[in-house]
Amino acid sequence: MRSRITTDGLDRTPHRAFLRAMGLDDAAIAKPMVGVVSMKGETTPCNMSHGWQAEAARQGIAEAGGTPREFTTISASDGLGMAHEGMKFSLVSREVIADSIEVVVHNHAYDGLVGFGGCDKTLPGVLMAMVRCDVPSVFVYGGSALPGTWRGKQVSVLDAYEGVGAVMAGTMTQEELRGLEMACKPTVGACAGQFTANTMAMVAEAIGMGLPGSATMPAVFSERAALSRRAGALVMAMIAGDGPTPRQIVTRKAIENGCAIVAATGGSTNAAMHLCAIANEAGIRFTMDDAAVVMQRTPLIGNLRPGGAYHAAELHEVGGAAVVIRALIESGHLHGDILTVTGRTLAETYADAPAPDGEVIRPVARAILPTGGVVVLKGNLCPDGALLKVAGLKNPVFEGPARCFDSEGEAVACVAARAYKPGEVLIVRYEGPVGGPGMQEMLGLTALIYGQGMGEQVALLTDGRFSGATRGMCIGYAAPEAAVGGPLALVRDGDVIRIDGVAGSIALAVDAAELEARRAAWQPRATPHVSGALAKYAKLVGQANEGAVTHQGGGRFPDGRGAR
Repeated sequence: MRSRITTDGLDRTPHRAFLRAMGLDDAAIAKPMVGVVSMKGETTPCNMSHGWQAEAARQGIAEAGGTPREFTTISASDGLGMAHEGMKFSLVSREVIADSIEVVVHNHAYDGLVGFGGCDKTLPGVLMAMVRCDVPSVFVYGGSALPGTWRGKQVSVLDAYEGVGAVMAGTMTQEELRGLEMACKPTVGACAGQFTANTMAMVAEAIGMGLPGSATMPAVFSERAALSRRAGALVMAMIAGDGPTPRQIVTRKAIENGCAIVAATGGSTNAAMHLCAIANEAGIRFTMDDAAVVMQRTPLIGNLRPGGAYHAAELHEVGGAAVVIRALIESGHLHGDILTVTGRTLAETYADAPAPDGEVIRPVARAILPTGGVVVLKGNLCPDGALLKVAGLKNPVFEGPARCFDSEGEAVACVAARAYKPGEVLIVRYEGPVGGPGMQEMLGLTALIYGQGMGEQVALLTDGRFSGATRGMCIGYAAPEAAVGGPLALVRDGDVIRIDGVAGSIALAVDAAELEARRAAWQPRATPHVSGALAKYAKLVGQANEGAVTHQGGGRFPDGRGAR
């Protein structure tokens, strides 16, 4: 066992003294040491169910003959960081989470890991760390909030975001919005729709790293205690049986499965970027181009918000992620032969899942769309790609003149003042991984537009990110970004842009000679972030189409083993 390097031998006497100071005796010291990491705390409701779930995982580890070692890592709330400088730190937190878990697991030489995720970046952060550390690991999603009820219909926090725009447009009163505010998020847990957290929870199951059944069970369900105990017992079985380890599970086929389940459920565009980052940890080069191939061949079968009608709790009632996974395996859209944390293949693990109910999840033969709910757009404006969620779009084609903003704040001020026009393509640039730094998520902006009734009357294009709750003609993750001289930096007000979600294209109607002249005159913008986390991040981070990662994946482990 890895942990023996900290416990065995004469020269480890001081190490054992540290362990005894934490209440461990000879028997506990002799057992496998298993980390249990969560984000329990008071930064966001998304993670506030982690405490008792982590305790249940500890019980499962102890009952199965291990010594659990609980620790925590950070969580930066997208909900509370939205629409101000704080959002620049959201994507940065993914790297901090992965790095911090790596530090603890390797510093203490833990034999295994159970990891919980809740708020958006915590899920990919934990999964990235598991693949990087490559010790037997089980991922558990902490669960989503239950939807609220307001005026006879189910609502989530997305309705509150869009309600702000409705008040600005005069179609809702402030008193009505307060009523919605009080009702839209009635419990702890992550946001209730198929936004980034729930999307990545389903991705975790589809790639084989997530505990089966954990992706859609609401955070407040008591059954989660039993689920977490199973995770503890499972990681002990993996340690005793010599695996499988994360790098045996996370193969190219597994990453393709993750892309397929995003497409099939109309999930968050953030997931494509996170999957590229997880692949990077496994030493697999996987870009948005690769994601596009999978999404193009995968049908949309999930009628889930924001593009559809239902929340995660309703998906759980009809069988959860298992329904989607089995349906896609049987239709040939998922690789059923990949390994999972159960030690069985994906097909074996989900063989007994129920069939699609026909409303929340459609049968593949009756798909909502023949191709996935997320498409990659490419063209002279975004040579390395940009992402558009087409699920729920009435018309995936848009053409109009550009209206350029060099920050999200400028765009928000314009939209709040209703100083924009139908038919415009609103460009928000210099908000990419380097330029932000940190790729701000723009749900506040997109929800204002939608709440004002302009959701599909304008298009929004950015090198920043969108929330999984974003809907409308919104194109994000444009690469290369403006800050590194990408074509987005060369657009001028009035330039005509054509977006075609069917053809997967995005074109700037400016001839090549004019673009070259503009490029010759372009100068990089100075950044105010010259110290601290954002300055370090900007120096290291890559482009969105390769996952916005801060290191070259597939390196060597402390014991000398190399990646594939």
